[in-house]
Amino acid sequence: MIPTLFPDRHPIAFLVHPRSNVAADLGGIFRPLGWVPNRVYDAALRRVAFPSPVTGSFRHADQPERPAGWLITVPLTPRELLGGGRRVQRIIGQAVDRAGKLGARTVGLGALTAPATAGGAALRHRADIGVTNGNAFTAAVTLLGAQRLLAGLPADATIALVGATGSVGACLTRLLAARTAHPLLLVARNELRLNALRDSLPAGRSEATTDMRRVREADLVILLTSAEDAVLRSEHLKPGAVVLDDTQPRNTRPELLVERPDVRIVDGGLVSVPGVQRRGFIGLPHGVAYACLAETLLLGLSGHQGHYSLGSPRPEQAEHLLTLAAQAGHLGFTLAPTHSFGRLVEPDHQPDGASFTPVPSPAGVRA
Repeated sequence: MIPTLFPDRHPIAFLVHPRSNVAADLGGIFRPLGWVPNRVYDAALRRVAFPSPVTGSFRHADQPERPAGWLITVPLTPRELLGGGRRVQRIIGQAVDRAGKLGARTVGLGALTAPATAGGAALRHRADIGVTNGNAFTAAVTLLGAQRLLAGLPADATIALVGATGSVGACLTRLLAARTAHPLLLVARNELRLNALRDSLPAGRSEATTDMRRVREADLVILLTSAEDAVLRSEHLKPGAVVLDDTQPRNTRPELLVERPDVRIVDGGLVSVPGVQRRGFIGLPHGVAYACLAETLLLGLSGHQGHYSLGSPRPEQAEHLLTLAAQAGHLGFTLAPTHSFGRLVEPDHQPDGASFTPVPSPAGVRA
């Protein structure tokens, strides 16, 4: 008998959007849509204000008779979302309206809908529904994924965080500074924000640079950028480097593995949720979810009221979600087995340390 926990749970909605290959993603929802050329979709989505359709749903194994939430697809391309503007804000706002009408009490911002709304800050005025950008749990899950990879790297391995000043990046940087002793190389385009992040850490804990060529010094590269296409190239990686790609749409390409067969590329921010029954396409196998979606589901399970993670999340928000995930262990909510470009690359089991329990800081490292 599966225990019934979280008596104050409420339904959620999660916003997604077509990725760079619009036809492929829409074909995952309804196969004939995949036959339409991408250029047709690009032109139509730019010119026509389509409503945001419901393209999936969720139920929890411990209460399968109740809806746990819905997937809502925002009809915007990555390029439009990155460009922002009033039209983008209006369409995302209408998708949030749709979530509220369905009965959702919390809405999660998937992929580029988060940066398009300044990490959800542009929706702070919404008093009718709670909003979260999913970045707190993404930072927490990426931390655990990095710790798993570091176990196979040299004890003095350098970690490069590309996109360190972003919403996920800044939170993850602080978590890594507290929970590991590894040298940190912070990489971003805005030098002022980069130096401010470096200076907020203990003295000598990290270096900061705007030069992508310095990423070649790192053993583990954590990619946290928001871009339409690949930003990491083969010349940026040292021999035998490991890349943890935490981007959606992803900022690495499979061709990189052909150019550099010595390099490993691992998908970041993936959570195993066997107790969450999903209908609808998100580009992942059933039983696996992005951490931003898992955050939204956890907030719905716990009955959280109001907004949660807007703008840049705090490390304590990430820690709180780790606690909620441990409490929801009967539904899964554990670190997913290692995937690369959506494919399982290790046996389907949870390695030691994969569950969401607090990982102590090493001796001499300040939490």
